[in-house]
Amino acid sequence: MNKNETGISPRRKFLGTIATGAAALGLSTLGAPSTAHAGMLSSFDHETGKPGDPDEWFNQVKGKHRMVFDVVEPKQGHESILPFAWPKVFLLTNAATGTPEKDNSAVVILRHNAIPYAMEDRLWAKYKFGEFFNIKDDTTDAPSVRNRFWKPNPGYSVPGVGPVPIGINELQESGVMFCVCSMAINVISAVVAGSMKMKHEDVKNDWISGILPGIQQVPSGLWAVGRAQEHMCAYVHV
Repeated sequence: MNKNETGISPRRKFLGTIATGAAALGLSTLGAPSTAHAGMLSSFDHETGKPGDPDEWFNQVKGKHRMVFDVVEPKQGHESILPFAWPKVFLLTNAATGTPEKDNSAVVILRHNAIPYAMEDRLWAKYKFGEFFNIKDDTTDAPSVRNRFWKPNPGYSVPGVGPVPIGINELQESGVMFCVCSMAINVISAVVAGSMKMKHEDVKNDWISGILPGIQQVPSGLWAVGRAQEHMCAYVHV
């Protein structure tokens, strides 16, 4: 099977190489005390420069209506906007029925193959996320080299509704909470590091350093789904 010029294998090879990533992780140590994984399980707070506590982050969930959007895979074509449009529609329609945005909570979990949406453009270009995760740029139909949902150009329009602000930064301004799966970052960065003949720790740390401001790193996406439902969030698979 051919590889691209960076040495990254095509996305379809991901499941076949996941065992390699697991071995690189040292998954046999997962039963060890949590302090052994403190670096993996904490997020970096870009404002304070200190790790964030994911349980404390979930304590921000409040309000009359609460929903978690579980994003596992990037969508294709016109459905590519759904992971970001639906949280906004949730807020807009609750506001239309008498509950202001500030009185609702929307949580978006980016896990498995959706993790690149939590990362800055620099990483998309460097590691060719568009090719690896099969994410196309809607303006060129080519593999994307940027995160088009971070500070996007105006113009996302929902038929029958009109322009809707669904950039991650715009959703954050409306109170939408975003988190990303640490386990997926750890495993997939190991696969990519092996393909590119780089050190796993270097790639993983590079990815973590490029997590977008305001996005919380959580132990796993599944952990986050559980915490969201413990905080009384209704569940939507996107």
